[in-house]
Amino acid sequence: MAVVQDTSEFRYLPAQAQTLGTDVPHAERIAITLPDGRVLSALRFGLGDPEVTLLHGAGLNAHTWDAVALLLGRPAIAIDLAGHGDSSWRDDLDYSPAVLADDVAHALAHWAPRPQILVGHSLGGLTAQVVAAQHPERVRELVLVDIVPGLDTDAAPAVLRDFYAVTDFASRDEAVDRAQAFGFGGSRADTERGVFFNTRVRDDGRVEWKHHFSRIIASAFNSLKNEQAASGGARWTQLAAVAAPVTLVRGERGFLGDADVAAFRKHLPAAAVITVDAGHNVQETAPDSLAAIVTGALTSETR
Repeated sequence: MAVVQDTSEFRYLPAQAQTLGTDVPHAERIAITLPDGRVLSALRFGLGDPEVTLLHGAGLNAHTWDAVALLLGRPAIAIDLAGHGDSSWRDDLDYSPAVLADDVAHALAHWAPRPQILVGHSLGGLTAQVVAAQHPERVRELVLVDIVPGLDTDAAPAVLRDFYAVTDFASRDEAVDRAQAFGFGGSRADTERGVFFNTRVRDDGRVEWKHHFSRIIASAFNSLKNEQAASGGARWTQLAAVAAPVTLVRGERGFLGDADVAAFRKHLPAAAVITVDAGHNVQETAPDSLAAIVTGALTSETR
């Protein structure tokens, strides 16, 4: 009898669940068509109305949250931001937080009838901040993961520009080899999983990165840097005015420096700051710690 191999995007969940000691939740791909005709795609974990919405960073996709979603064991959605994962690319190349936030707010109105614990990593965190400020009725608590307004975006692009100098490959194994050579992804098995989720096979058989940032890395980060500079203190003022409780999760080996955290404490003295043993991608390097923080937000009666 022939063995049928699971080639779906959820093929890794059972093994991940076994490693983490969790159940395998219901998981599905969902999507909506935005007013301008673009598609916004997401992953839904669990049954019932979502309680948590997860927004990834630049160059990542919704599957970066798989381990966190498994550990939470609560209904959640993880959104592919525009230009990433299975969501449409933008013709205008504008991936600024304010523009991305419009998509997220539209999605929350469609998918999430209750206020959310809104968790955003890096670019997703800046996007989440805008959503929380402009749509307070949608956000129960804001969790920023290794990002604050004004962070120097030159902290990451140099190595990413080098990495994305090659954007297509003969096979996914070749892409894995390159990622490993740059020190991305941890174990080879973890890297293989990440490459599987972040690539697609073209009609000519070549494998390419799914996200638009691989094609426009320089202009994308320059745009973000210019947007940060132009906004000045406005982003801090916006964040300080967020009505929902705010928690900053800092990766001990992440992008935030002590000065960044000091600025956060100055502008948001009532907010929580939690440092965890992790790199910038806290959701991948310390998913248990991040899941515990989000669970605390879900179960606290005073937050």
